Amino acid sequence: MDHPKLLLPSSLPPPQLTGLGGKVSALPLQLALLYEEVLYTILHRLGKPEQHHVADAQELYAYVQKVGPHLPDESPIFCLKATVKEAKGILGKDVSGFSDPYCLLGIEAKSQEPAHPDHKKRMKAVVKDLIPEDQIHRTQVINQTLSPVWDETFILEFEDTETASFHLDMWDSDTVESVRHKLGELTDLHGLKRIFKDARKDKGQDDFLGNVVLRLKDLHCWDDQWYQLEPRTETYPNRGQCHLQFLLTHKKRATTNSRTQPSYTVHRHLLQQLVSYEILQHQAGSIAWDGELSRHASTVLYLHATQKDLSDFHQVMAQWLAYSKLYQSLEFNSNCLLHQITSIEYQWVQERLRPEQKAELAESFQSLLTYGVSLIRRYRIIFPLSVPRSTERLQSLLRVLVQMCKMKAFRELCTLSPNLPQMVSSALKVLFLPLQSMEENGKALSRLLLEVVGDLQQWVMAPGHCCAAGEAGAFIHRDGPLALSNFHQWFKEAVPQWLQKAYTIALERAQRAIQMDQLTPFGEHNKHSTSTVDLSTCYAQIVKTWQQLNWPDPEEAFMIMVKLVEDMCKIALMYCRLIKERAEALSLSEQNEGEAANRLCIVVNNIKQLRLLILKLPSQLDWAHLEQRTGAVIDRQQIQNTLHNQLDSTVSCLDREVQDVVQALATKQLCLSPCWLQPPCALPNAPLLSLQSIIPLMKFLESELQYLNEHLVQENFKSLLALLWHHTLAVLSAATAQQVPSAQRYKNLELCFHAEGCGLPLETLHTAAFLSLDTHLALCSATSRKLIQKYFSNRIQQQLDTSSEKYGAVTIKALYRPSEQKLRVEVLNAVNLIPLDSNGSSDPFVQLTLEPRHEFPEVVARTTQCKRNELHPLFDEAFDFLIPPEKCRQEGACLLLTVFDYDTLGANDLEGEAFFPLCHLPGLDADEDQADAGRVPQTRLPLIHPKPTGDEILRLLESRKGDKEAQAFVKLRKQRAKQSKETE
Repeated sequence: MDHPKLLLPSSLPPPQLTGLGGKVSALPLQLALLYEEVLYTILHRLGKPEQHHVADAQELYAYVQKVGPHLPDESPIFCLKATVKEAKGILGKDVSGFSDPYCLLGIEAKSQEPAHPDHKKRMKAVVKDLIPEDQIHRTQVINQTLSPVWDETFILEFEDTETASFHLDMWDSDTVESVRHKLGELTDLHGLKRIFKDARKDKGQDDFLGNVVLRLKDLHCWDDQWYQLEPRTETYPNRGQCHLQFLLTHKKRATTNSRTQPSYTVHRHLLQQLVSYEILQHQAGSIAWDGELSRHASTVLYLHATQKDLSDFHQVMAQWLAYSKLYQSLEFNSNCLLHQITSIEYQWVQERLRPEQKAELAESFQSLLTYGVSLIRRYRIIFPLSVPRSTERLQSLLRVLVQMCKMKAFRELCTLSPNLPQMVSSALKVLFLPLQSMEENGKALSRLLLEVVGDLQQWVMAPGHCCAAGEAGAFIHRDGPLALSNFHQWFKEAVPQWLQKAYTIALERAQRAIQMDQLTPFGEHNKHSTSTVDLSTCYAQIVKTWQQLNWPDPEEAFMIMVKLVEDMCKIALMYCRLIKERAEALSLSEQNEGEAANRLCIVVNNIKQLRLLILKLPSQLDWAHLEQRTGAVIDRQQIQNTLHNQLDSTVSCLDREVQDVVQALATKQLCLSPCWLQPPCALPNAPLLSLQSIIPLMKFLESELQYLNEHLVQENFKSLLALLWHHTLAVLSAATAQQVPSAQRYKNLELCFHAEGCGLPLETLHTAAFLSLDTHLALCSATSRKLIQKYFSNRIQQQLDTSSEKYGAVTIKALYRPSEQKLRVEVLNAVNLIPLDSNGSSDPFVQLTLEPRHEFPEVVARTTQCKRNELHPLFDEAFDFLIPPEKCRQEGACLLLTVFDYDTLGANDLEGEAFFPLCHLPGLDADEDQADAGRVPQTRLPLIHPKPTGDEILRLLESRKGDKEAQAFVKLRKQRAKQSKETE
């Protein structure tokens, strides 16, 4: 193909290059080949430009600098790498309501332009008519679906992006099938229409589902999106969407590098050359370059990578090899290497690389590591403290080396993994010996003396001062204090001893406070004792000392903070243990259970008060400021693992201690409580669950718990009430197994524990045990007929929740005519039944009954005809039932469809049953009859089996031995359960 000559500016001078060392008169061979590669890439550009890329080719040529070597006249083979990923919402063309879709795709050499830009011309021609057969590609057929997934990739060649267009047709594959098989798949009237339509067309003719037509010049180099499937007619305009991915690439590029070197290697050399140019162009020098390439360089690299079809992983590898090599010759910010390290780590798969690539990557790791350690060894020259941001640059280099040594690629490719800490330590041994030379120390002392002399002269020359120079030194005046550097180092050795001493003193004071504590409320309005006051004072003094210390070194300050928090947490845990021992000792000396319970109240309040003190430590010790100071030297994760986790662990321990004491307090209260809290087996002669068993509870709550409410913190009191409530529920649950209770009496218990919002909240009261007991009490108090209605309501809900058709399904149409009070049911078919006969088939028929029987006593059961040797029977029978509309609205009212397998000799086998709620009948709530019965929707009901173990309602009905209706219902359901295929 001929390209416009203006793409190559004629004003370009002879091939010259401003290289790394200045202007080079003759272009080196390797660079000439690279620039040939660049110009070829721009000349044969494919796709629409991205927004952040350079669109003008002349700008790109100017960026390539003053190079214009001869370009090959031969154009590459243009390729469209098209991936057909998936589709959704396509039409269902088969009798079953699904399709068997596949795609035909190819490229039309010369596409027809629409007559008007605003008019979107629909392409009625199909791929078979537009594109030669040898250039058409076909996907696999995905059977019986409306959301096919292919994920197949095809390489389509073309010559000119300006005239070529991409075509994709989606078809439904049709095979010759018998009418009997098609009737087995029939689910609705639409399926029947499809059968008639199939009969009119040729055998094996595929159905058109939709197409996608795209002009190649409208595509970007890489596109990935959903496209609307367009129709050929207006019959079904909405035909779904197809997910396509495109990549415009080259094949058989005519450049020298492309013919002689792998694409990955050429891209790396090109990247390295462009990056070196970008670094040299920064006015602030190489260190100031932040790793961001210009738009021109990004455009050239993007075009080259897409045309060569380079994966993201190989592009990242090329970046790492180029950047790491350039860092060793052109120094720039080492943070630029972190992105490549992270990307390689995330995408690392060793099998993607050839052996020479693995060796190349391993060599880059070793080279950068050796170079980095050599920089550290010359630290004082490379990173002098007198130069701004030297420390930051050193930290960045160390971070890069650490992250590189942690990479999976580094560990797998570098068999002899180096010990990075040891290498850095060895490099720094020479660094600090000596820290300062004698000459440097002398200079520092001279500067100090000059500053002191200058201050003295300024003070002497001030008006009003006539004292001698000797006296001036004692009264010298400065705008601020004389700064002393590193003064905290004088106290560094004493800090650990001071911390240990402070811990010991605080621990002894807390122990003495507990020994003197009588566990009585301290003051009229307090609910805790004196020991918490002493402990709070100890904590306050430690916090004040930390604030006054204000240790300047951030890393050492963090270690001091860790020690302080650890000591305070130890004191807190020790206090919990000793205060409980103190309460137990006082209780043993007095032998008074009531007083012992009161002391436990004080213990709970004390631990809660201590918990509040611990939670205030982060704000009092100003952890946020400490994290800000140590951000450069200590990782945030390390702070989280030490300070925050230590504090959270202590708070969790305190919470467990509170729960243990509350549990002990509840146990003592249960011992003091009246007989109503004892289990039923302890009271063999007492009437269970009577009114007399409630009265002692009320008296107990009024007398015993009143003191606890006054002397416990509200949160602890509610915890105690919760334990008593759980015990009450356990006793009541055990009692209901022996005698049917009255639900209303125990609703009063709920109101008592709730106490109009002052007691336990309703969400705490309504536990799983309470809800189970409440449901059981409601069932026990219901009549047998109500229980039967509840049983069918549960089965209807089970039907609505079932989506699996492992036992098959039955399809019906139901309509209620209010004027005639008639229910009309059409049984259409059943599908996917389980074979129950020895020949691998079944003889199915459907029994229709209206349930519950006591609501429809005069309605007899109806049955369909039996279909011999069928697993997909087609019944197509209608039945009428005369029932009043109010009966349809009763709880549990339903149409029960039971599918049986007919047996001549024995009982019929159960295929499954389905429950259709009568309250959902079409026409039941309509003002007028629906005249057109054909508009009634079909209902497909999955068949279900009853659970063999039964349920609670059946057990309750079975226990009512004198109720014949209940016994008959249980007998029928048990017969069904015996035939169930369900397992627990």
